[in-house]
Amino acid sequence: MRKRITIGAMTALAAVALGSACAGVARGQDPILTPIVVSTVAPIIVKAVTPKHKDTAGLAKFEGFIMNANSVQVTVKAKGNDMAIKTFPLTAASSEQMLKLMDKGGYQYGDKVTIYFDPQTQQAVKIKGKPSKPL
Repeated sequence: MRKRITIGAMTALAAVALGSACAGVARGQDPILTPIVVSTVAPIIVKAVTPKHKDTAGLAKFEGFIMNANSVQVTVKAKGNDMAIKTFPLTAASSEQMLKLMDKGGYQYGDKVTIYFDPQTQQAVKIKGKPSKPL
């Protein structure tokens, strides 16, 4: 009985034979004989640091949409996550501003706002956003 050798098997056999014939002796890398010179030129400034605004320095920022707002607290739904809802109590100064704003109609459901709050006390220090026209 004769064994048949396919074209694919012959190609694989030829590739193995060629690879072993062409392989040379493995040698390690030669050590570097020339020293590496590092230049000490002035550094390149990629991006300059810009200072934060004085009124929002040290405050955290929360962007979202108003769900409920009164003179004591503000409830906001996060911009990218509908499940993230936060309620911020207002500081005395922001409470006075909210009273003035409520006389003109106040914030309505769905108004886009940015709330700057103190991360330690979670109190809203500043509310930025345009209130919509009253209903």
